[in-house]
Amino acid sequence: MTTQNIAVIGECMIELSQKGTDVKRGFGGDTLNTSVYLSRLVNPENLGVHYVTALGTDNFSEEMLSAWRREGVQTDLIQRMDNRLPGLYYIETDETGERTFYYWRNEAAARYWLESDDSERICRQLAEFDYLYLSGISIAILNAKSRERLLALLKACRANGGKVIFDNNYRPRLWQSKEETQAAYRDILSCTDIAFLTLDDEDMLWGKHSVDEVLKRTRAWGVGEIVIKRGAESCLVSTGAGELLDVPAVKLPKEKVVDTTAAGDSFSAGYLAVRLTGGDAAAAAKCGHLTAGTVIQYRGAIIPREAMPR
Repeated sequence: MTTQNIAVIGECMIELSQKGTDVKRGFGGDTLNTSVYLSRLVNPENLGVHYVTALGTDNFSEEMLSAWRREGVQTDLIQRMDNRLPGLYYIETDETGERTFYYWRNEAAARYWLESDDSERICRQLAEFDYLYLSGISIAILNAKSRERLLALLKACRANGGKVIFDNNYRPRLWQSKEETQAAYRDILSCTDIAFLTLDDEDMLWGKHSVDEVLKRTRAWGVGEIVIKRGAESCLVSTGAGELLDVPAVKLPKEKVVDTTAAGDSFSAGYLAVRLTGGDAAAAAKCGHLTAGTVIQYRGAIIPREAMPR
């Protein structure tokens, strides 16, 4: 089998997580979480996982790179910027496992990855990839000019036979308005092949609508495969073949849910680990649920490797 390659585009931040009086430092970010879990779940001979971002030249950035390389994530497309640092976020987790986030990221290096002298070369390489994966946060942190360049990259990749995968991951505080977000999402979804839509985020951005209406709206932009994530409930998958799959989630007792950080990110990784290596949508969704159901039993975005489901 020929090795295919996926580039995961986004931002990783320094993560501080608190439960009670205990504070733990790590690294996390929605797309980084997905890339790590995807790398853990696939054979690198079948699918190479690359992360695309910008970091500083500081010790935190060096720690990140070393950690990702140990995870098998390829880092050759990551830029280092002398005058920038990674962003930082702080998580407070309540007794039910739900969390509140606080961010310090306005000048983070990842916001400028498409503005550097090296960005044109990197975009040329990315246009030749089999898959490009990004999230709503990947585009939210960019300015308007960088979003235009990113959109051009996605179109170039598709023109070369690649596929674009988008997770809606909507964070209102990163945007100026809903109207700005809606316009950006329309552009991205119009060149997306596989869309992961968290239903709560869809409702927050577009208003509350039925699942049928969400599917109809997304199909109208040309998306062929749509995965609707509904938290602890079943996920729904439309592959464009006329059927709508309803795949039950892994049910856990409340006391086992420790931290829901990265639940959606790890679901996407589990789904793609199967789907991009020849599996069908039902098997992919089951793997997504199993991965997410394991991750939420541990604190932090990235769980210990030995805790991964078999």
